[in-house]
Amino acid sequence: MAQQWIKGNKFTLLENGEEFFPRVFEVIANARREVVLETFILYEDKVGLALREALLAAARRGAKVDITIDGFGSPDLSDEFISGLTEAGVRVHVFDPGMRLFGQRTNVFRRMHRKIVVVDCERAFIGGINYSADHLLDFGPEAKQDYSVEIEGPIVAYIRRFAYAAMTVDKSGWRWPRFRKAPAPERLPVSGQAEALFLWRDNHRHRDDIERQYRLGIRLAKKRVIIANAYFFPGYRLLKELRKASRRGVEVVLILQGMPDMAIVKFGASMLYSHLLRARVRIYEYCARPLHGKVALVDDEWATVGSSNLDPLSLALNLEANVFIHDREFNHQLYEKLSYLMQHSCKEIQAEELQESSWWRRVRGFFLYHILRRYPSWAGWLPAHAPRLTVLASGASSTAQHKDTERVTETART
Repeated sequence: MAQQWIKGNKFTLLENGEEFFPRVFEVIANARREVVLETFILYEDKVGLALREALLAAARRGAKVDITIDGFGSPDLSDEFISGLTEAGVRVHVFDPGMRLFGQRTNVFRRMHRKIVVVDCERAFIGGINYSADHLLDFGPEAKQDYSVEIEGPIVAYIRRFAYAAMTVDKSGWRWPRFRKAPAPERLPVSGQAEALFLWRDNHRHRDDIERQYRLGIRLAKKRVIIANAYFFPGYRLLKELRKASRRGVEVVLILQGMPDMAIVKFGASMLYSHLLRARVRIYEYCARPLHGKVALVDDEWATVGSSNLDPLSLALNLEANVFIHDREFNHQLYEKLSYLMQHSCKEIQAEELQESSWWRRVRGFFLYHILRRYPSWAGWLPAHAPRLTVLASGASSTAQHKDTERVTETART
C-alpha cells in the first residue's frame, strides 16, 4: 500500500486517559458496522473492563469487532474476560503468543506496540495510550502523561486498510501485512484542512519509515523543533539532525522523563545530555509524573502523534504506527499543551549541573558515538521470529494460551 500524504482530514488532540477513554469508548459502543482495535497493553482493571463493555455494546448492535493485543504486553487476561467477548462474536487476536520458560515470558523482542482504533471507516484513533488505569490521574504518582488523536477524513480509510491487512491469518502463520487481501481504501468525504501521512514500522520493508520522517521534519525546520518522548535514545543520524538544526539557529527542545517508570530510561537519555547541550539543544525533564507521550512538532504546521518512542526497541524492533500531520491549527494546539508542561511541570537541564569530569566525558563520548552509529543493525541480531497471530477461541484466556501455544493455534486459527 502506497504511503502518501492525504488531504482533507481533521485531527483532535486527546490528552491522557481523562480525554481519551470516554471519547474512544463512546465511539466504539455506538459502532454500526465494524470496530478494529490494536493495543500493546490491555489490563483487566477498570479501564479494560470499560473497554470490554464498549466492545460488547458494539457487537450486540451487529458490528463486526476485531481486537489485537500483544502477547507480551497483555499476558494475564482471565478466561471470563476473553470468553465474554468471543461468545458475543468479538474476534480476539494475540500477537506473537510466546510460551513461558521457567515462568518467564520469552516473547520479549519485536512486540506489537501499536495503539490503533478504527470505527465504521469514519473515525480512527492513534497514539501512545494503552488500556490500563495507569493512564488516569486517580492512579496516583505513577499515572502517565500521554497523548492520542481522533481522526476524521480520507486518511481513515488508509489506516483501516492497514489494520485489516495486519490481522491477516493463513495456514503458514501471519507474517507481514498483506494489502492485496485487505479492503481497498474507500473514498471518504473531506472533514478538514489537515494533510496527513500514516506510517508504520515493521521488520520487513518499513524498518525506518517513521525515523526517516522525523529526520526529514527536523532537517527542514526553520524556527523550532519540540519533541516530547518517553524513551529517548535515538540513533546517530537523528541526533546529528537535532544538533545541526540547533546550530543553524532553530530552537530545538526535548521534553524527556524526569520521573521515569524505569530507572534505565533516565540513565540512557542523560548520557546524551552533554552532547546535545554543547549544540545548544534545550532539554527539559518532566517531573510531575512518568512521561509516556510520543509526540513532536516542527515550526507552525508539522506534527506527529503515535506509538513510536525514539529508542532502540521502537526504532529497530517493535511494530509501531504514527500519523504525521501538516496543519497549523493542530500544531498550535499541541504547542500550547507542550508549552504548558514546560512552564509548570518541567525542569530545564543546565550544562553546569552535569557533574562529570572532562576525561569521563571524552571516553563516554567515544563509545556513545560508535554505539549510536551501529545499534540499529546490532539490534537486528537479537532473537527474531516470523510474527504470528493467534485467534483465541471461546474460553481460551491469554494466560492459558501462553501455556500451550501450539494447541490454541491449531484449534483457534481462522
